[in-house]
Amino acid sequence: MEANHPQQYTCPMHPEVIKDAPGQCPKCGMTLVPLQESKPHHSHGAHAGHAQASATDHNHAQGSHAHHAGMIEDFRKRFYIVLLLTAPVMALSPMIQHGLGVSWSFTGSNYILLALSSIIFFYGGWPFLSGLVQEAKAKSLGMMTLVAVAITVAYIYSVAIVLGLYGMDFFWELATLILIMLLGHWIEMRSIMRASKELELLVQLMPAEAHLVHGDHIMDVKTDTLKAGDVILIKPGEKIAADGEITEGQSYLNESMLTGESKPVEKTKNDQVIAGSVNGEGSLKVKVAHSNQESYLSQVIRLVQNAQDAKSKTQLLADKAARWLTILALASGAITFIVWLALGKDIAFAIERMVTVIVICCPHALGLAVPLVVARSTAISARSGLLIKDRTAFENARRISMLVFDKTGTLTRGEFNVVQYESLHANYNREEIIQLAAALEQHSEHPIATGIMRKVKELQLRLPPLQNFKAITGKGIQATIGGRDIKVVSPGFLKENNLEVPAISSQAETRVYILAENIVAGFVSLADEIRPESYEAIKILHRLHIKTLLLTGDNPAVAKSVSDALKMDGFIAEVLPHQKLEKIKSLQSQGEFVAMTGDGVNDAPALAQANIGIAVGSGSDIAAETADIVLVNSNPKDVANLILFGQATYRKMIQNLVWATGYNVVTLPLAAGILYNAGIMVSPAIGAVLMSASTVVVAINAGLLRIK
Repeated sequence: MEANHPQQYTCPMHPEVIKDAPGQCPKCGMTLVPLQESKPHHSHGAHAGHAQASATDHNHAQGSHAHHAGMIEDFRKRFYIVLLLTAPVMALSPMIQHGLGVSWSFTGSNYILLALSSIIFFYGGWPFLSGLVQEAKAKSLGMMTLVAVAITVAYIYSVAIVLGLYGMDFFWELATLILIMLLGHWIEMRSIMRASKELELLVQLMPAEAHLVHGDHIMDVKTDTLKAGDVILIKPGEKIAADGEITEGQSYLNESMLTGESKPVEKTKNDQVIAGSVNGEGSLKVKVAHSNQESYLSQVIRLVQNAQDAKSKTQLLADKAARWLTILALASGAITFIVWLALGKDIAFAIERMVTVIVICCPHALGLAVPLVVARSTAISARSGLLIKDRTAFENARRISMLVFDKTGTLTRGEFNVVQYESLHANYNREEIIQLAAALEQHSEHPIATGIMRKVKELQLRLPPLQNFKAITGKGIQATIGGRDIKVVSPGFLKENNLEVPAISSQAETRVYILAENIVAGFVSLADEIRPESYEAIKILHRLHIKTLLLTGDNPAVAKSVSDALKMDGFIAEVLPHQKLEKIKSLQSQGEFVAMTGDGVNDAPALAQANIGIAVGSGSDIAAETADIVLVNSNPKDVANLILFGQATYRKMIQNLVWATGYNVVTLPLAAGILYNAGIMVSPAIGAVLMSASTVVVAINAGLLRIK
């Protein structure tokens, strides 16, 4: 039986806004409308219970997209009907006839004019009139209020003229004003839809169906019904239907739409795959890790939606300005009306000036200046592997004065290879040293451990059993092997315990020591290669006048080697995790606006303390709660690109705000008639054209935002 799900609401202008109750759009103040959701699919057996929850993000985006398209179609239809009615209205208007030097009046023509104009007012003007009611209920006056007030004043005055009041009606101005406002909204919504479509593209990455391996046969099921433990078949060229682990097969996957990594990634048995990536020429069987609502792609979509819904300081400022502009428009309209009457002009002239002022000052462009850039930047970022969790932090990227890098896996490849291993004690040979080190490191995922395990596998050595394993926080690990207390520790541990530290042969090496019963038995040296992208990243940051600092737990020699090779501004070595927080505080006390990169787990306190915390190389683990921004890849150039994109995004916001504000500063006096004596006048229709054009310019400018 199909469950009843609560009705949700979306904004006609911002389909990414989805709320559980009716009200106003937090971005533009428009009335939220019911969201038409897709019906849940009925699927196989026990899987069906998972369908609705995991389909939520997909349905939201699809429903809002469909509704937005429906609103565009509605405005288009209203525009064409009003266009047909406007022609006879203009032909029957005394002012138009006077201007053309003709007389087409006949008995009852003014009533036909009234009837046609009434249809235009109530049918064509309905979106604005209903918007006025909703804005009044929400006590949030905005664009709809201004347009509705303008057309209502023009209509009521014109009706009064037909019914006997002396003067000239505004029916043709009313018709053209509504016509142009409908056309403007139609064009605006199409522009906005294009600027906001990236979230929809993310949703479309998820395939609708999957091939479920069921015993010895395969059945096609809806993707949103998959659950943990299911095994699915991925055919050549198909999209991966769920996050999981390959149980059979080998192929190259294209993950570019998810991580920004353009090069296809080789995947074999036991490798992890991400839903939405595209399979190459091989067939794969994948064991599903979790339901789709918990997938990496679903989390990305939620992050994007949350980032788009949240308001940064820049947007709050724009919203405040838009509210004040609404009040200013109404006040300016009233003042304009009173002033022109006081100067001896007739009521028709004064009303025309008032209507023009109110229309031309609609704060639509100002209200959309920031949201359109946000909608585009957050979604484009997500498709490039830059996940924005805190929009204010993202916009503040332009203020970064120092960027603190963690070394391993960020500036370097993070693939440590053993370059030397030696015994320093007569009771142990070289193979025993590497065996002991590997025995302790076998359950660690640290790059040093991976390098040691790679070497042991290459040497085909067997590992001895161990007991009583435990970590020595920030310094190493220890366990009992064959009744002996064995430790694998850093050089810092030797210094703290007054043990002699043997000389290192290369500054670029990282060395760990093997202690047996607190006696230095030997060491293993590993080297990590600097990523080629790191050189370019540091150059870009220096070009942006951003200082770079290496903060690492590694020894000073290795830290200096990397820092010097990359021409960084400095390094701090042998820093324990809890000390990183203090180092960040120290830099901030010196007046630096600090961004820090880290893995989002070990560096959590420091990431939280930094002005901007960037979790780097988190792969599918995007739940790095302390980070403001998550970079899917470990490519250091992504950090530089993030800052460049943050600066570009902020520039677009400022450009839009300057344009929207400047437009009002220039056009308001013109609308009021300040150049009347010079023969320059702006009609209500021209005012509507200018207002709509200003919004389209804002939408187009937002659409030009790119990640370079």
